[in-house]
Amino acid sequence: MQFLVFFGIVTSAYFLLAPKFRWFLLLAASCYFYMAFVPMYLGILGFTIVIDYLAGIYLERFQGNAKKLFLALSLLANVGVLVIFKYYHFIDQNISWLSASLGNPLRLPVLDMILPIGLSFHTFQAMSYTIEVYRGHQKAERNFGIYSLYVMFYPQLVAGPIERPQNLLHQFYEVHAWDWNRVKSGLLQMASGIFKKVVIADRLALLVDPSYQQITEQSSGTLALAAVFYSFQIYCDFSGYSDVAIGAARVMGFNLMNNFNVPYMAKSLPEFWRRWHISLSTWFKDYVYFSLGGNRVSVPRWYMNIMIVFVFSGIWHGASWNFVIWGALHGLFQIIGLSINRVAPSLAAEAQKSELVRWAYRLFTFVLVTFAWVFFRLRSFSEVKQYFKSLLSLNQDGLPLAMHMNEVVLSIVLIIGLSIWEYRQKMLKISQSGSFTWQFSFLVIAIYFLGVFSLKQFIYFQF
Repeated sequence: MQFLVFFGIVTSAYFLLAPKFRWFLLLAASCYFYMAFVPMYLGILGFTIVIDYLAGIYLERFQGNAKKLFLALSLLANVGVLVIFKYYHFIDQNISWLSASLGNPLRLPVLDMILPIGLSFHTFQAMSYTIEVYRGHQKAERNFGIYSLYVMFYPQLVAGPIERPQNLLHQFYEVHAWDWNRVKSGLLQMASGIFKKVVIADRLALLVDPSYQQITEQSSGTLALAAVFYSFQIYCDFSGYSDVAIGAARVMGFNLMNNFNVPYMAKSLPEFWRRWHISLSTWFKDYVYFSLGGNRVSVPRWYMNIMIVFVFSGIWHGASWNFVIWGALHGLFQIIGLSINRVAPSLAAEAQKSELVRWAYRLFTFVLVTFAWVFFRLRSFSEVKQYFKSLLSLNQDGLPLAMHMNEVVLSIVLIIGLSIWEYRQKMLKISQSGSFTWQFSFLVIAIYFLGVFSLKQFIYFQF
């Protein structure tokens, strides 16, 4: 609710102001928005903004080794901030464990730090800028305020999408007139995102959270249902945020990239990653995978490149070995799939011609993704071990359901309804019928009566 009030005030002021002052309003609003979490976060963000702004100018001015040096300094500053605030304690724990096992206990100095919200997102967006300037794909931004706004643009500041400078920077110089059709489209997407978050994701959390927190008390059926529900919880939570961000920006005239494209309709793991968290997937593809040589190398090296990218993706999500394993699992799935296609390419092509087989592929892909999400959701090896031990025991003596059956049925109905709606809209490209007034009113009423207003933070705020 606070965000909607903030959005309404900022958007109204945006269209009332003369165009030449609008960027300043958005920058001030973005600073206020970020400081609302923890004020000191703004100083950390400001440090990297100054470094990258200057680096961009010098990258354009110099060539050769000097140019490489400024890029390295910029990347070092960004990665350094990320490592210190996000990975310091993880590194300390592993150094302590390793040194103790070798008989020489060692600990790093204790630092009491709070992880700035959304640090990984705006760090990667800032790195996109300096890399693109280095490659000559983007002119260095001379207006410090505009560059700061590129990093801090409040709709997508804390959880993406991760924008490239070529897509976003020039839009801050454009004059966006009031366009009712565009405003309606943006508001409808915002309402859809809020619906996915508070009606579906937060309702699913009512089963998922207690099931994962009390694994030994759950039946096998409940644990299996919790895994499936978590797949949809994290999708509706994160894609819901993306919809709100994209919709809010569109209302003001800004176009942000699409971040999700019905990922659970993917027929393979590579296709899943072309549909899930698209801004992050393309970031790793363009800046890590291709830099390592992509598939233009020997097959063993190609597979190694894939594994490196997915392990890095896992680490990006959090400072814990469960995220590393989650990334490595997806890397392994990719490699196995590529190996099968190399051995029997015609078999896979023939199988795709059957609609029944294509749906079987979708189901199998969803099962693999759901299996990997278990490692993403749980926080320790002991929890993962206990989860699969309880799941495979086929125990029915535990709690059959962690909430009322009516809530479970409603959750399933909502998931099926959302899946059909997105499949028709995005896969079959069938536009939804009905006026804006009807659709928007329906979403608002559904949010009010069906929403779980538990003030649960978006899952991806922690990254």
